[in-house]
Amino acid sequence: MATTATVTVDGLGAVPVTYSDRGTGPAFLLLHGGAGPQSVTGFADQLAEAGPARVITPVHPGFAGTARPAGLDSVAGLARLYAALLDELGLAGVTVIGNSVGGWIAADMAVTGSARITGVVLVDACGIEVPGHPVADFFSLTLDQVAELSYHDPGPFRIDPAAMSAEQRTAMAGNREALAVYGGTAMADPGLRARLGQVSVPTLVVWGDSDRIVDPDYGRAYAAAIPGARFRLLEATGHVPQIETPAQLLGAILDFAPATP
Repeated sequence: MATTATVTVDGLGAVPVTYSDRGTGPAFLLLHGGAGPQSVTGFADQLAEAGPARVITPVHPGFAGTARPAGLDSVAGLARLYAALLDELGLAGVTVIGNSVGGWIAADMAVTGSARITGVVLVDACGIEVPGHPVADFFSLTLDQVAELSYHDPGPFRIDPAAMSAEQRTAMAGNREALAVYGGTAMADPGLRARLGQVSVPTLVVWGDSDRIVDPDYGRAYAAAIPGARFRLLEATGHVPQIETPAQLLGAILDFAPATP
């Protein structure tokens, strides 16, 4: 069940954050990508059940019909918001997991630092610049083209816009608008790659071998920029492993999580 907490963030004031909280045990903050909060719901259930694990899954303001405060307009702002959410919830020993733009947020949280975070898992994350390996121009693509680039086997995951309700189409349009505000058209921060050298918590970088939104060499560059980071490639997997090969992703996370303090 979704809950809304009001979180106070320096420079932003009071920001309502909608999130789901499931399971008990070590805490995981699970951050969705541009596909929206529904793209991590099933995986959050699996992680909580396989744990023990307490899984917190916030909705980025502006997604799924939620309000986005005018001053909240960057990934850095989202990173500060979620660090404040961890404070609000009084969590400790948190592993932050993020997919796509959620991975970018997780990386920014790791750079900024929080004593509450003890591990980070970046899942097909965007956010850095890697010469010769640009992030796909998501905003110029049709839904069918997005599926082609996002999955090893896109067939089962294609979306037919004609079959969507008006409410679903409105929510999807809102998601795209919010994503553009947070990430810009390039979906990258030119300075992030250099700042990743400041990360001091254990980090796992997980990548689908068939990802064509951000290719595996982009993922290897991400891992190489973070001191001590591990890189793990998932077979027959695209940009959203939590949907396409959740068992592989779950195994990678559970193998990693015990190594975090």
